[in-house]
Amino acid sequence: MSESTSAGSGASYASAGVDIEAGDRAVELMKEWVKKTQRPEVLGGLGGFAGLFDASALKRYERPLLASATDGVGTKVDIARQMGVYDTIGHDLVAMVMDDIVVCGAEPLFMTDYICVGKVHPERVAAIVKGIAEGCVLAGCALVGGETAEHPGLLGPDDFDVAGAGTGVVEHDRLLGADRIRTGDAVIAMASSGLHSNGYSLVRHVVFDRAGMTLDQRVEELGRTLGEELLEPTKIYSLDCLALTRTTDVHAYSHITGGGLAANLARVIPDGLHATVDRSTWTPGAIFDLVGKAGQVERLELEKTLNMGVGMMAVVPAESVDVALTTLADRGVESWVAGEITERGAHTTGAELVGDYAN
Repeated sequence: MSESTSAGSGASYASAGVDIEAGDRAVELMKEWVKKTQRPEVLGGLGGFAGLFDASALKRYERPLLASATDGVGTKVDIARQMGVYDTIGHDLVAMVMDDIVVCGAEPLFMTDYICVGKVHPERVAAIVKGIAEGCVLAGCALVGGETAEHPGLLGPDDFDVAGAGTGVVEHDRLLGADRIRTGDAVIAMASSGLHSNGYSLVRHVVFDRAGMTLDQRVEELGRTLGEELLEPTKIYSLDCLALTRTTDVHAYSHITGGGLAANLARVIPDGLHATVDRSTWTPGAIFDLVGKAGQVERLELEKTLNMGVGMMAVVPAESVDVALTTLADRGVESWVAGEITERGAHTTGAELVGDYAN
């Protein structure tokens, strides 16, 4: 290749598809939303190489344990892309990360995000961050930083994905989990806001490929369009769970995500004990029935993939049930006693669903 190329004809980042100016514009647009998430412990602002959190705030703990989690939203992002609605998917991201952290009893402290796009559309990126910031407010944590990456050639100009990581703290002697659970404990279910952010590969295959439905199609059983149902944000339980641990004795939580209710509940059940959850204590929402019927999906397959209307479960002593249900009701969380903890038999596993769903 000749070294005497004409001025301005050389390769550049922009000619490769990366627009630095658009990225800067996106940062400016998102600043106001990130500011709304700030906690007193956060130092500095957006634009640094690292988010700063004043760890001296942890001095009030005798033995602070830091809890961390990372997650994404999965193929639900494609529903947002198709609908052109970008300011709710961040709620899903925060829920996936911070509700994992609160399971051990930890208070969410701060979060960082990663947004990968095929092309930076500043307003679109800012809308995504707006949703993340709003989710952080609902979880009680700060959004201390993040990254927006432009990947032309790998993603289409309208394609994107989101991921995040979070940190929380819990006093060592307040750590929740399997070692606290006892025979006779009650299992309390907290209603989900719908599908949440799991199982969308199955759902999309069923409603689009098998049933031939469209996002703008109104579905009477749902009372709205299919797209509106599928994009319903994941409920964030973090502050509700923290309130519950303050008002009564909670032994464990289980965040019902990928793998379904029984598998996630089993993760916090100790060896020798067994959780029985009675399906007759609730009726799954219409979307679960729609997916099952449209795809001829067997019940056990649905239950292995979807939350079936339960987004979080708490294991509490039987004598704490009334206080627990009242606390959640006062916070607007629909909840009910769904099961109990018993001794594990020779042919039982950590958790199982029994009976039939209520009509």
